[in-house]
Amino acid sequence: MKHSLKDWILTTRPWSFPASAMPVLTTFAYMTWVCSIYGMSIDWVCGILAVVGIVFFHASGNMLSDVRDYKKGVDKGLDFMPLVNGSFTTKEYVRLSLTLFVIGVGIGIYIMTRCGWPLLYAAVYGAFFTLTYATFKYFALGDLVIFLSYAIIPIMGTTYATIGEYYTPALVLALPIGLITVGILHVNNTRDIESDREAGIRTFAMLIGRKASLKIYAFEVLFPFLLVIATIFCGWLPWYSLIVLLAVPKAWQNARTVLSAKKKGAEVLAPIDAATAQLQLIFSLLLTISLFVAAFIG
Repeated sequence: MKHSLKDWILTTRPWSFPASAMPVLTTFAYMTWVCSIYGMSIDWVCGILAVVGIVFFHASGNMLSDVRDYKKGVDKGLDFMPLVNGSFTTKEYVRLSLTLFVIGVGIGIYIMTRCGWPLLYAAVYGAFFTLTYATFKYFALGDLVIFLSYAIIPIMGTTYATIGEYYTPALVLALPIGLITVGILHVNNTRDIESDREAGIRTFAMLIGRKASLKIYAFEVLFPFLLVIATIFCGWLPWYSLIVLLAVPKAWQNARTVLSAKKKGAEVLAPIDAATAQLQLIFSLLLTISLFVAAFIG
């Protein structure tokens, strides 16, 4: 069966890319701000390539995860999924996934030739979690792996790509952005507790139960705003970063909807993973804008 370019792109789940791209872009903006303060130079080419590279890794990981879910029967009944409805085969998925992975590796190698081979540490860990995420998530470690691979590793990798050294103060971004990003997976797993149990897999949401999972989600989307305020008062982020508070209504709405599942049932959770992805995009974009403004205006 022939597929259009649009069909191929949709198999990678492009709507999820901000979850990986935004932490890198925000770190790029943060390093730009830091360099403006200390009079350091920043590699803009590597910064931009880092954003592009992690998207290729993310797309590759999405497809491998879909293949694993399909074989496990996790997506049973979801006829809109290409593997489930038969419009794509697992071989096609694996082939494209590996192609995207190789492109991501190529971008990483080029960045390393510009900034230094110690970046290999971040690259290896990132590649490892990309290829093994599907396995980890079945043993209640998906939330941890997402935090590592979409917060800690890309943030540290981006600092090295842009200034040629690992800049640990940038980890101030990891918790606020990482918590919201993890929330995307967590609310999805909370909604799917029953179907995941039937498929014979375990998730963190399943281990702690639906009631506790709903509260954890609320924490994941609301606590980041308190973290940003605290880091601003500590001088670790510019005052411009208070602009992220514009995203509070969206976070509050998501939290209220999720907590209402105690009475209304799990069906109210259906759109919240997408809504959380939107929140992560808005939150990260506002933070990115504030950092670029601080860098160029002061």
